[in-house]
Amino acid sequence: MGFENNVFINCPFDDEYLPLLRPLLFTIIYLELNPLIASAQLDSAKPRIEKIFSLIKNSRYAVHDLSRLKSRKRGEFYRLNMPFELGVDVGCRFKGGKWKNKKCLILEAEKYRYQVALSDLSNSDIVVHKNEPELVTIEIRNWLNNVAQLHSPGPAKVWGAFNDFMADNYDALTARGYSNEDIERLPTNELIYSMQEWVQHNPK
Repeated sequence: MGFENNVFINCPFDDEYLPLLRPLLFTIIYLELNPLIASAQLDSAKPRIEKIFSLIKNSRYAVHDLSRLKSRKRGEFYRLNMPFELGVDVGCRFKGGKWKNKKCLILEAEKYRYQVALSDLSNSDIVVHKNEPELVTIEIRNWLNNVAQLHSPGPAKVWGAFNDFMADNYDALTARGYSNEDIERLPTNELIYSMQEWVQHNPK
């Protein structure tokens, strides 16, 4: 898959975000597109910022989750990585050529909160997922179906397929000797490969 089918994902990489990341990745793959995410790139010799620049440059679409803009306790710093990568993605359009038509979806957990931290995004179409995995599936499916002009299955079918995958993948991994902890910490590249294999063998 190339530029036209690649979807760059800009999101938190901590364990708390996994319940949202999994359906996000699956929905993209189920719609026959290719997710690109820095946590799946395992080349330690390459600086992370260079990986991110490369992923953004090679993706027509991008999903930016800004739900960690606000610190949650005293002394905690809020995350700047996600707004920074959003800025790089938007700036990439000034390259012209194929990049001027790049499309991005901005996700948040709460409505209007982003306006305090990033007022330049006021009046933009921000999608709220309320930290609910099913809402992530619905919003990603609806957005990609629109901007990529797909004729994809409905949101309920995509969500059902994701849950079927999770059950089948758990059974397959435990049969191969993975513990529950191993499955919970499955590297992103292995998770993506498992999703791609499952979608390939479970036609819509």
